[in-house]
Amino acid sequence: MSGAFKKVAFVGIGNMGWPMAARLVAASFNVAVCDAVPGRAEAFAAQVGGVAAKDAKAAAENADAVITILPTSQYVSDVIGQIKPLLKSGALVVEMSSGIPSVTKRLAEDLAGQGVAMIDAPVSGGVSRAKTGELAIMTGGEADALRRADPLLRAMGTTITEVGAIGAGQAMKALNNLVSAGGFLIGIEALLIGKSFGLSPEKMVDVLNASTGMNNSTQKKFKQFVLSRQFNSNFGLDLMAKDLGIALEVGKDGAVATPFAGLCRELWLAASASLGHGKDHTEIARFSESLAGQILETPAGE
Repeated sequence: MSGAFKKVAFVGIGNMGWPMAARLVAASFNVAVCDAVPGRAEAFAAQVGGVAAKDAKAAAENADAVITILPTSQYVSDVIGQIKPLLKSGALVVEMSSGIPSVTKRLAEDLAGQGVAMIDAPVSGGVSRAKTGELAIMTGGEADALRRADPLLRAMGTTITEVGAIGAGQAMKALNNLVSAGGFLIGIEALLIGKSFGLSPEKMVDVLNASTGMNNSTQKKFKQFVLSRQFNSNFGLDLMAKDLGIALEVGKDGAVATPFAGLCRELWLAASASLGHGKDHTEIARFSESLAGQILETPAGE
Protein backbone atom coordinates (compact mmCIF):
# COMPACT_ATOMS: atom_id res chain seq x y z
CA MET A 1 0.00 0.00 0.00
CA SER A 2 2.89 2.39 0.67
CA GLY A 3 3.77 2.66 -3.03
CA ALA A 4 6.11 5.54 -3.82
CA PHE A 5 6.07 6.91 -0.28
CA LYS A 6 9.06 5.56 1.62
CA LYS A 7 8.40 7.87 4.56
CA VAL A 8 5.31 9.80 5.57
CA ALA A 9 5.51 12.51 8.23
CA PHE A 10 2.29 13.07 10.17
CA VAL A 11 2.14 16.34 12.10
CA GLY A 12 -0.65 16.63 14.67
CA ILE A 13 -2.00 13.48 16.32
CA GLY A 14 -4.85 14.96 18.31
CA ASN A 15 -8.39 13.56 18.53
CA MET A 16 -8.65 13.22 14.74
CA GLY A 17 -5.00 12.90 13.80
CA TRP A 18 -4.30 9.90 16.02
CA PRO A 19 -6.79 7.49 14.39
CA MET A 20 -6.00 8.87 10.93
CA ALA A 21 -2.28 8.22 11.41
CA ALA A 22 -3.16 4.79 12.80
CA ARG A 23 -4.98 3.97 9.58
CA LEU A 24 -1.82 4.79 7.62
CA VAL A 25 0.26 2.53 9.86
CA ALA A 26 -2.30 -0.24 9.37
CA ALA A 27 -2.00 0.25 5.60
CA SER A 28 1.77 -0.40 5.86
CA PHE A 29 2.98 3.16 5.37
CA ASN A 30 6.20 4.06 7.18
CA VAL A 31 4.87 6.87 9.38
CA ALA A 32 6.79 9.30 11.59
CA VAL A 33 4.45 11.14 13.96
CA CYS A 34 4.88 14.27 16.06
CA ASP A 35 2.64 16.37 18.25
CA ALA A 36 2.89 19.50 20.37
CA VAL A 37 1.78 17.55 23.46
CA PRO A 38 4.86 16.07 25.15
CA GLY A 39 4.96 12.28 25.11
CA ARG A 40 2.02 11.85 22.72
CA ALA A 41 4.15 10.75 19.77
CA GLU A 42 5.95 8.23 21.96
CA ALA A 43 2.61 6.90 23.20
CA PHE A 44 1.39 6.54 19.61
CA ALA A 45 4.50 4.62 18.55
CA ALA A 46 4.19 2.31 21.56
CA GLN A 47 0.47 1.62 21.09
CA VAL A 48 0.05 1.77 17.33
CA GLY A 49 3.43 1.60 15.64
CA GLY A 50 5.39 3.97 13.43
CA VAL A 51 8.19 6.21 14.63
CA ALA A 52 7.97 8.95 17.23
CA ALA A 53 9.65 12.18 16.12
CA LYS A 54 10.61 14.87 18.61
CA ASP A 55 9.26 17.66 16.41
CA ALA A 56 8.01 18.50 12.92
CA LYS A 57 11.52 18.95 11.54
CA ALA A 58 12.58 15.49 12.70
CA ALA A 59 9.40 13.97 11.28
CA ALA A 60 9.78 15.70 7.90
CA GLU A 61 13.45 14.88 7.35
CA ASN A 62 13.73 12.69 4.23
CA ALA A 63 9.94 12.41 4.03
CA ASP A 64 8.28 11.90 0.66
CA ALA A 65 4.96 13.16 2.02
CA VAL A 66 4.02 15.38 4.95
CA ILE A 67 0.50 15.37 6.36
CA THR A 68 -0.65 18.20 8.63
CA ILE A 69 -3.84 18.29 10.68
CA LEU A 70 -3.66 21.16 13.16
CA PRO A 71 -6.10 23.53 14.93
CA THR A 72 -5.58 26.60 12.73
CA SER A 73 -3.78 27.83 9.63
CA GLN A 74 -1.38 29.76 11.84
CA TYR A 75 -0.09 26.50 13.31
CA VAL A 76 0.20 25.07 9.80
CA SER A 77 2.13 28.14 8.59
CA ASP A 78 4.53 27.81 11.52
CA VAL A 79 5.14 24.13 10.80
CA ILE A 80 5.64 24.68 7.06
CA GLY A 81 8.10 27.44 7.86
CA GLN A 82 10.09 25.06 10.06
CA ILE A 83 10.16 22.11 7.68
CA LYS A 84 10.43 23.90 4.34
CA PRO A 85 14.25 23.80 4.20
CA LEU A 86 14.10 20.02 4.72
CA LEU A 87 11.59 19.25 1.98
CA LYS A 88 13.15 17.83 -1.16
CA SER A 89 11.94 18.58 -4.67
CA GLY A 90 9.13 16.18 -5.52
CA ALA A 91 7.83 15.93 -1.97
CA LEU A 92 4.09 16.24 -1.32
CA VAL A 93 2.37 18.19 1.47
CA VAL A 94 -1.19 17.13 2.33
CA GLU A 95 -2.87 19.81 4.46
CA MET A 96 -5.86 18.19 6.20
CA SER A 97 -6.69 20.93 8.71
CA SER A 98 -9.87 22.98 8.57
CA GLY A 99 -7.86 25.98 7.50
CA ILE A 100 -8.19 29.30 5.72
CA PRO A 101 -8.15 28.81 1.93
CA SER A 102 -6.25 32.03 1.20
CA VAL A 103 -3.46 31.07 3.63
CA THR A 104 -3.21 27.60 2.14
CA LYS A 105 -2.95 29.08 -1.36
CA ARG A 106 -0.02 31.26 -0.28
CA LEU A 107 1.75 28.30 1.33
CA ALA A 108 1.25 26.19 -1.79
CA GLU A 109 2.66 28.92 -4.03
CA ASP A 110 5.69 29.28 -1.78
CA LEU A 111 6.37 25.54 -1.72
CA ALA A 112 5.94 25.22 -5.47
CA GLY A 113 8.99 27.46 -5.85
CA GLN A 114 11.19 24.63 -4.59
CA GLY A 115 9.37 21.84 -6.41
CA VAL A 116 7.13 20.74 -3.54
CA ALA A 117 3.46 20.11 -4.32
CA MET A 118 0.69 20.84 -1.83
CA ILE A 119 -2.97 19.89 -1.70
CA ASP A 120 -5.66 20.59 0.88
CA ALA A 121 -7.77 17.65 2.04
CA PRO A 122 -9.89 18.45 5.10
CA VAL A 123 -12.13 15.74 6.48
CA SER A 124 -15.63 15.20 7.81
CA GLY A 125 -17.03 12.32 9.83
CA GLY A 126 -15.68 12.78 13.33
CA VAL A 127 -13.51 10.53 15.49
CA SER A 128 -15.69 7.45 15.04
CA ARG A 129 -15.27 7.44 11.26
CA ALA A 130 -11.59 8.37 11.55
CA LYS A 131 -11.10 5.14 13.51
CA THR A 132 -12.80 3.02 10.85
CA GLY A 133 -11.19 4.81 7.91
CA GLU A 134 -14.57 5.97 6.60
CA LEU A 135 -13.98 9.72 6.53
CA ALA A 136 -15.35 11.97 3.83
CA ILE A 137 -12.41 13.90 2.35
CA MET A 138 -12.76 16.96 0.13
CA THR A 139 -9.66 17.86 -1.87
CA GLY A 140 -8.25 20.85 -3.66
CA GLY A 141 -5.11 21.05 -5.79
CA GLU A 142 -3.51 20.17 -9.11
CA ALA A 143 -4.55 16.90 -10.71
CA ASP A 144 -1.10 15.25 -10.54
CA ALA A 145 -0.67 16.06 -6.85
CA LEU A 146 -4.17 14.76 -6.08
CA ARG A 147 -3.40 11.55 -7.95
CA ARG A 148 -0.21 11.05 -5.99
CA ALA A 149 -2.00 11.65 -2.69
CA ASP A 150 -4.78 9.18 -3.47
CA PRO A 151 -3.20 6.11 -1.78
CA LEU A 152 -2.74 8.10 1.44
CA LEU A 153 -6.28 9.43 1.37
CA ARG A 154 -7.79 6.04 0.56
CA ALA A 155 -6.25 4.64 3.74
CA MET A 156 -8.15 7.23 5.79
CA GLY A 157 -11.40 7.83 3.92
CA THR A 158 -13.99 6.16 1.73
CA THR A 159 -15.53 9.22 0.05
CA ILE A 160 -12.89 11.39 -1.60
CA THR A 161 -14.22 14.25 -3.69
CA GLU A 162 -12.10 16.59 -5.78
CA VAL A 163 -13.75 20.01 -5.50
CA GLY A 164 -11.35 22.39 -7.22
CA ALA A 165 -8.03 24.19 -7.02
CA ILE A 166 -5.89 24.51 -3.89
CA GLY A 167 -7.99 25.85 -1.01
CA ALA A 168 -11.26 24.56 -2.45
CA GLY A 169 -11.33 21.61 -0.08
CA GLN A 170 -11.09 23.91 2.93
CA ALA A 171 -13.77 26.21 1.56
CA MET A 172 -16.05 23.20 1.12
CA LYS A 173 -15.29 21.93 4.64
CA ALA A 174 -16.16 25.30 6.17
CA LEU A 175 -19.42 25.41 4.22
CA ASN A 176 -20.23 21.86 5.28
CA ASN A 177 -19.75 22.85 8.92
CA LEU A 178 -21.90 25.93 8.38
CA VAL A 179 -24.77 23.70 7.28
CA SER A 180 -24.09 21.30 10.15
CA ALA A 181 -23.96 24.10 12.73
CA GLY A 182 -27.19 25.64 11.46
CA GLY A 183 -28.96 22.29 11.52
CA PHE A 184 -27.83 21.62 15.09
CA LEU A 185 -29.03 24.98 16.39
CA ILE A 186 -32.44 24.95 14.74
CA GLY A 187 -32.97 21.37 15.88
CA ILE A 188 -32.20 22.21 19.51
CA GLU A 189 -34.56 25.19 19.37
CA ALA A 190 -37.30 22.93 17.98
CA LEU A 191 -36.79 20.49 20.85
CA LEU A 192 -37.02 23.33 23.38
CA ILE A 193 -40.21 24.65 21.79
CA GLY A 194 -41.69 21.17 21.78
CA LYS A 195 -40.75 20.52 25.39
CA SER A 196 -42.47 23.74 26.45
CA PHE A 197 -45.59 22.37 24.75
CA GLY A 198 -45.26 19.10 26.65
CA LEU A 199 -43.64 16.93 24.00
CA SER A 200 -40.95 14.41 24.91
CA PRO A 201 -37.52 15.41 23.53
CA GLU A 202 -36.71 11.74 22.98
CA LYS A 203 -39.86 11.14 20.95
CA MET A 204 -39.39 14.39 19.05
CA VAL A 205 -35.99 13.15 17.87
CA ASP A 206 -37.58 9.88 16.75
CA VAL A 207 -40.21 11.77 14.76
CA LEU A 208 -37.66 14.11 13.19
CA ASN A 209 -35.57 11.12 12.13
CA ALA A 210 -38.59 9.58 10.42
CA SER A 211 -39.61 12.86 8.80
CA THR A 212 -38.29 15.71 6.67
CA GLY A 213 -36.69 17.45 9.66
CA MET A 214 -33.98 14.81 9.84
CA ASN A 215 -30.34 15.92 9.69
CA ASN A 216 -26.97 14.72 10.94
CA SER A 217 -27.55 16.23 14.38
CA THR A 218 -30.95 14.60 14.87
CA GLN A 219 -29.46 11.28 13.80
CA LYS A 220 -26.07 11.26 15.48
CA LYS A 221 -25.88 13.97 18.14
CA PHE A 222 -29.11 14.78 19.96
CA LYS A 223 -29.69 11.48 21.77
CA GLN A 224 -26.04 10.51 21.89
CA PHE A 225 -24.56 13.73 23.30
CA VAL A 226 -27.31 16.18 24.32
CA LEU A 227 -30.18 14.17 25.81
CA SER A 228 -27.63 11.82 27.39
CA ARG A 229 -25.91 14.92 28.87
CA GLN A 230 -22.56 13.42 27.83
CA PHE A 231 -21.46 16.28 25.53
CA ASN A 232 -18.41 14.32 24.41
CA SER A 233 -18.39 14.25 20.59
CA ASN A 234 -14.67 15.18 20.60
CA PHE A 235 -15.09 18.22 18.34
CA GLY A 236 -14.62 21.58 19.99
CA LEU A 237 -17.10 24.44 20.10
CA ASP A 238 -14.23 26.87 19.50
CA LEU A 239 -13.25 24.96 16.35
CA MET A 240 -16.81 25.07 15.03
CA ALA A 241 -16.95 28.83 15.58
CA LYS A 242 -13.61 29.15 13.78
CA ASP A 243 -14.90 27.17 10.78
CA LEU A 244 -18.01 29.35 10.58
CA GLY A 245 -15.75 32.39 10.42
CA ILE A 246 -13.90 30.81 7.48
CA ALA A 247 -17.21 30.14 5.70
CA LEU A 248 -18.26 33.76 6.11
CA GLU A 249 -14.88 34.98 4.83
CA VAL A 250 -15.36 32.86 1.72
CA GLY A 251 -18.77 34.47 1.29
CA LYS A 252 -17.33 37.94 1.81
CA ASP A 253 -14.62 37.31 -0.78
CA GLY A 254 -17.34 36.37 -3.25
CA ALA A 255 -19.52 39.38 -2.32
CA VAL A 256 -22.33 37.05 -1.23
CA ALA A 257 -24.93 38.29 1.27
CA THR A 258 -25.03 35.81 4.17
CA PRO A 259 -27.60 37.02 6.75
CA PHE A 260 -28.58 33.60 8.11
CA ALA A 261 -24.98 32.37 8.17
CA GLY A 262 -23.96 35.55 9.97
CA LEU A 263 -26.59 35.04 12.66
CA CYS A 264 -25.56 31.41 13.03
CA ARG A 265 -21.94 32.37 13.58
CA GLU A 266 -22.88 35.08 16.10
CA LEU A 267 -24.79 32.53 18.15
CA TRP A 268 -21.88 30.08 18.15
CA LEU A 269 -19.49 32.87 19.15
CA ALA A 270 -21.85 33.95 21.93
CA ALA A 271 -22.06 30.37 23.17
CA SER A 272 -18.27 30.06 23.15
CA ALA A 273 -17.91 33.27 25.16
CA SER A 274 -20.65 32.25 27.60
CA LEU A 275 -19.60 28.64 28.18
CA GLY A 276 -15.84 29.22 28.15
CA HIS A 277 -12.88 27.82 26.22
CA GLY A 278 -12.44 24.12 25.52
CA LYS A 279 -16.08 22.99 25.44
CA ASP A 280 -17.43 20.29 23.16
CA HIS A 281 -19.43 21.73 20.26
CA THR A 282 -22.56 19.86 21.34
CA GLU A 283 -22.55 21.92 24.54
CA ILE A 284 -24.00 24.83 22.58
CA ALA A 285 -27.26 23.10 23.52
CA ARG A 286 -26.59 24.33 27.08
CA PHE A 287 -26.44 27.88 25.74
CA SER A 288 -29.78 27.46 23.97
CA GLU A 289 -31.21 25.92 27.13
CA SER A 290 -30.09 28.91 29.18
CA LEU A 291 -31.86 31.27 26.76
CA ALA A 292 -35.01 29.16 26.88
CA GLY A 293 -34.93 28.62 30.63
CA GLN A 294 -35.30 24.85 30.47
CA ILE A 295 -33.17 21.71 30.07
CA LEU A 296 -33.55 18.96 27.50
CA GLU A 297 -33.34 16.02 29.85
CA THR A 298 -35.02 12.71 29.12
CA PRO A 299 -37.34 11.76 31.99
CA ALA A 300 -36.27 8.68 33.96
CA GLY A 301 -37.76 5.50 32.54
CA GLU A 302 -38.59 6.97 29.15
